[in-house]
Amino acid sequence: MRAAVAFVAALLLLTAAAADAGWQQARASGATARAYAIRVVVPNQLGAETPTVTAPEDSVVFGGSFDYNKLVTSGSVNASASAAGGPSATATASAEVDDLSLFGGEITAKSVVAQAHAEARAGAAKGNIAGSAVTELMALGQPVTGNTLQLADWGSLTSVAGAATGSPATGYRGSVTALEIRLTADHGGLPAGTTILVGYAEVAAQAAPPEPAVQVPRASKGKAGQSPKAPEPTPGLPPVQQPPDITPKLTAGGYVFPVYGPSSFADTFGALRGDVSGGWHHGDDIFAPLGAPLLAVASGTVFSVGWNRVGGNRLWLRDGQGNLFYYAHLSAFSPLAVNGSKVNAGDVVGFVGNTGDAEGTPFHLHFEIHPVALLGLGYDGAVNPTSYLLAWKHLQDVSFAGGDAWAPLHSIGNAPMPGAILLAATDISTADGLVPGSLQRAIRPLIVRPDNFSAKKRRSGSS
Repeated sequence: MRAAVAFVAALLLLTAAAADAGWQQARASGATARAYAIRVVVPNQLGAETPTVTAPEDSVVFGGSFDYNKLVTSGSVNASASAAGGPSATATASAEVDDLSLFGGEITAKSVVAQAHAEARAGAAKGNIAGSAVTELMALGQPVTGNTLQLADWGSLTSVAGAATGSPATGYRGSVTALEIRLTADHGGLPAGTTILVGYAEVAAQAAPPEPAVQVPRASKGKAGQSPKAPEPTPGLPPVQQPPDITPKLTAGGYVFPVYGPSSFADTFGALRGDVSGGWHHGDDIFAPLGAPLLAVASGTVFSVGWNRVGGNRLWLRDGQGNLFYYAHLSAFSPLAVNGSKVNAGDVVGFVGNTGDAEGTPFHLHFEIHPVALLGLGYDGAVNPTSYLLAWKHLQDVSFAGGDAWAPLHSIGNAPMPGAILLAATDISTADGLVPGSLQRAIRPLIVRPDNFSAKKRRSGSS
């Protein structure tokens, strides 16, 4: 028992030291984020954990099932982290686990989600853990209704436990553990002192002081025959890394173009960017009308549905081979855009917009491809999508006459409020973009009979 207690004490000290180190890094860089899906800590034994993602440098990891000695099992697991420093610093972290089962079904949950967000600017700092939840949590055959529960005589359960500190001067720091199991006695083959953490997200943000105004001198003409001196690199921006110059084969086929209807795009992969995207453009921008349907390019699983400062409304898709696809700047999501949702190629997952740092630009989809072989490079494992987009099937164009609008269904952190409210529409997410005429039938204007005055009023937006 003394050895177990000593181990736990040492673990807590190491965890606190790591957290303090992370906080010091956050103070230096302006913002950090960290998340993982599952961690099993066993005294004097080798435990197990899913990969931890950290930011700066936006990162995401997505995996299939998790299994620790048949005692801790789950379906899909994923985690994402994004952070950006500066006078207006933000950080977002999330972790999600589906179909969790502990100790052969003694504890189960349909989904476990941990989300944390922080933001700071001059004179203000705030954050939250909104969106963190455990759904359909069962323990010892009974639904769990509170945040804490004693597990017979062998342990305890705590759900959605958060901690936060901060002030305008020091910034904001917060974390959340969606589900925590602690063993006070040996159980199921695990010793007393074992801790099982499911869904962890941590964020920190502190605003940098505003940069002083700089007097820009007039350009010097230089001496005769000499060119003016090139400007020095801008302080504070990350060095520009060389984008991968490869186009690995994804699969034998089955992919479709991500935008339904009229669109246009050009090869802008690798173009210089002075923002948090690593200094270069990680994808292509596909320009299309506001609200044009966005299609799943392959059959797979949707994850990391939500909002961040750069991508706005965004989501990720993982195909059956493990390749990842990133959709950003959406105006809204379809009902299929839910973490863990299984979709088929051609399903409608969202709609074209210009949210995030694309606000004020023409409506477009920012689209990226991250082949499974390059996932070890993190966010910089993106490849030029142009040749893939040109090869994928373009579906039949349709006209989007009418005034329907879609309000976002998901948001993380301080996402803007919806700019439009849907008054009446047919749910086109049930349509299949690969079936000829399917989307045309779904968006066909409603036929209102003259005697159906109330329906006509709803259609026109009258009160």
